[in-house]
Amino acid sequence: MACTKSLYARRMPDAATHELCHPLPSNPKAPTQTFMARASLLLIDDDRHILHAMGEWLREQGYHVDTAASYQAALAALGRKRYDIVLCDIRLGDGDGFDLLAQLRKDAPETLVILITGYGDPETAVAAMREGAFDLLTKPLIDDELKVAIERALAQRQVLAENQQLRAQLDLRFGLDNVIGRDPKMRRVYEIIDSVADTRATLLITGESGTGKSLIARAVHRRSSRRNGPFVEVACGALPDTLLESELFGHVAGAFTGAVVDKPGKFLMANGGTIFLDEISTASPGLQVKLLRVLQDFEFEPVGGQKTYRVDTRVILATNEDLEQLVAEGRFRQDLYYRVNVINIELPPLRERVGDIALLAMHFLRQVCEETGKQVGGFTEDALAALQSYRWPGNVRELQNVVERAVLLGKGERIGVEDLPASLRSSRIPAIEPLGNRTLKQALESPERQIILEMLELHNWNRHATAESLGINRTTLYKKMKRLGLEEVAQRHRTPHRGPCQPQEHERGSTQRDHERPSAAARPRHAGPGQAG
Repeated sequence: MACTKSLYARRMPDAATHELCHPLPSNPKAPTQTFMARASLLLIDDDRHILHAMGEWLREQGYHVDTAASYQAALAALGRKRYDIVLCDIRLGDGDGFDLLAQLRKDAPETLVILITGYGDPETAVAAMREGAFDLLTKPLIDDELKVAIERALAQRQVLAENQQLRAQLDLRFGLDNVIGRDPKMRRVYEIIDSVADTRATLLITGESGTGKSLIARAVHRRSSRRNGPFVEVACGALPDTLLESELFGHVAGAFTGAVVDKPGKFLMANGGTIFLDEISTASPGLQVKLLRVLQDFEFEPVGGQKTYRVDTRVILATNEDLEQLVAEGRFRQDLYYRVNVINIELPPLRERVGDIALLAMHFLRQVCEETGKQVGGFTEDALAALQSYRWPGNVRELQNVVERAVLLGKGERIGVEDLPASLRSSRIPAIEPLGNRTLKQALESPERQIILEMLELHNWNRHATAESLGINRTTLYKKMKRLGLEEVAQRHRTPHRGPCQPQEHERGSTQRDHERPSAAARPRHAGPGQAG
């Protein structure tokens, strides 16, 4: 096998040749060429011949290389610029490589340091790793050895940079900045989150379904010092009680039928982070007892096991029910209620945050447009008015679904009332124009026409159903439609292909019954006196 010569032997002819009969393989996880081309290196050595030779060779490999021949020169270079990697000889004329390493750990922890020594021994290697060096190389250096060390360091820097980017994306998606709302009630929620995020206190989040309890729990986690730990979410209401206990605390092999191996529970998986128990009100009395112990002592045993585990976990719980009422009814333990209700965050329903509806709608609109590539400029004034007048029984989740549907099915540049579900259109408060010179009767014609039109659309132009929902008889509805110009609109919605004697589909009142009633000639007649039976 051809031997790889020392970098010094190739650059400095009078230096001793050091041969390596087993060249190091190339790094299979080397960083991308683009990343390598951007990498900046600072090379520090008080031997100017070595400094020059190594610097030239590294530049030939495509790196941006600065050199420093002393400890003080290195400090000056580090003061002017940040480097990806620093390669430093341990023994310098005016300083020590370990001192420079300590300085970098303090001022530039993202910079990786590779120490170089001509007197390598196990004690030096251990000390270098303990002080935070990425690697320790021994002179004379081999080309492949130096190349692989730099590639490994750059690969680690790339992974660290990607991790930071992912954390930033998580903060953007699940952090408090992603919680939309300017309502005073939501501002109070933000204040509580800032106050309690970095504590270990148990947190109870209450609110109607769809108000964003899971989002708030994640925001608390991302806001805390546990943000780098796991966030484990458990939907307690989605599992039967027997499975829920195993899911939370784990089980040992043989604990029950089908338990063939040991399985760690969610509490153990959340160690060092946060566990979020949603729909906690569905827990059975037996499970509530075990939860009480975990919340008090943070200790538990897996199902079927005897070993006690202790965890360091932040517990956040959520429910859409009134726990105090459940305690009064005997369905929730009072001692557990007092334990979980240490700090309560109550999320207001969307109907009490009317001022936030437009903000949330635009936020969801941008999300859907980004995911689908559709270009939608926003909402018309009438559409926003319809959104703000609706009661939103499904809260924020329902609003998100409505906006997504409108974007996907809408055809215009902006979302209009016609793109919204019929339930929202019928709930819209009609706009009242200024009275001007009109009489009261004339001024009320526009909103009256709008209400009747929306109810007709809601009932698929069934006049009988529309009249019943409006609380008027059909005759009154017909007169109003004719007076308000809705008869022509109704004609366009009639079924186009029907026989000459077939009644309209949407009119199933007396007209249909008249068609079905047999004629006088067809009706049997009772025999009169003196007539044959």
